[in-house]
Amino acid sequence: MALATRHWDRLGNGGLTFTELGFGTAPLGNLYRAITDAEADAILQAAWDGGVRYYDTAPLYGLGLSETRLNRFLRDKPRDQYTLSTKVGRILRPCRPDQRDGFGKWFDVPARNEVYDYSYDGVLRSFEHSLERLGVDRVDILYAHDIDVPNQGSRANVNAKVDQLMAGGYHALERLRNEGGIKAFGAGVNEWEVCQQLAERGDYDIFLLAGRYTLLEQQALESFLPLCEARGIGIVIGGPYNSGILATGPRDGAYYNYELAPPEILERVAGIEAICQAHDTPLVAAAYQFPLTHPSVLSVIPGGQSVGEMQQNLAIASADIPAVLWADLKAQGLMRADAPVPL
Repeated sequence: MALATRHWDRLGNGGLTFTELGFGTAPLGNLYRAITDAEADAILQAAWDGGVRYYDTAPLYGLGLSETRLNRFLRDKPRDQYTLSTKVGRILRPCRPDQRDGFGKWFDVPARNEVYDYSYDGVLRSFEHSLERLGVDRVDILYAHDIDVPNQGSRANVNAKVDQLMAGGYHALERLRNEGGIKAFGAGVNEWEVCQQLAERGDYDIFLLAGRYTLLEQQALESFLPLCEARGIGIVIGGPYNSGILATGPRDGAYYNYELAPPEILERVAGIEAICQAHDTPLVAAAYQFPLTHPSVLSVIPGGQSVGEMQQNLAIASADIPAVLWADLKAQGLMRADAPVPL
């Protein structure tokens, strides 16, 4: 069965089509453990065979490795049959192997240092480098990457990077969109507040929001998502499992926001999981399908670092979830009352 798709066209330029299940390719950059090229190819093939046609990557992922692995896989695919996004805001510079960035996070990757650069020239240079690594002639969406406190260290640093982007890189993104080099641009970050800040200062198309509109977190409904709906801004949901806990459940060692889950999160997830079990629904299926009920959401992009994980993603995309499950979550105070849910 073909995966469901959603079309977006706020600019009247033909727009873009997304499979509701997309592929976030950070795991292909050897995130937390190394996989072979053959394993990466097999995962990508399983996604393609399952109907996935939206692929998101970034220079950061494996310090270029994710993009080069996508290059090999996509080389014989007709360019009009898939939607592709990557990111700007970092330049990768060669360095000595013992001085590279990302030890403990990225394994068996190129020796590179990351340099944040949201300037006009920096965005254009990052885009050109990504085109070379990906081996394509165009990218559909460019996201300004990681302008958020987890990556920049403080709100003051975030505001400085926002200012740099708006003074420089934003105009490069506008130029690329106006000239047809890309169809859309936005930002890929871990905070909805930054997305709203950017949307209020510029004409952004699509935001990739990681971990901030999930079964666990719906604060973005207060102001950001209504703004997107009013303006026709699309949302791609990354991190739908909040770093794992909504996939694994509240077991010992479960991760939330890249760290061990605190007791209050374990307790909340246990409550959500109990309602899912009462309705014979896997927690991970509810976590995947929930964000797609919002009208601004175009795609959900869980990662996959094995063929089995990719096959699980494909299975939960078509899982049948009873409407009463959502009603019970709201009744128990485990979901915002105003969160959209399937009828």
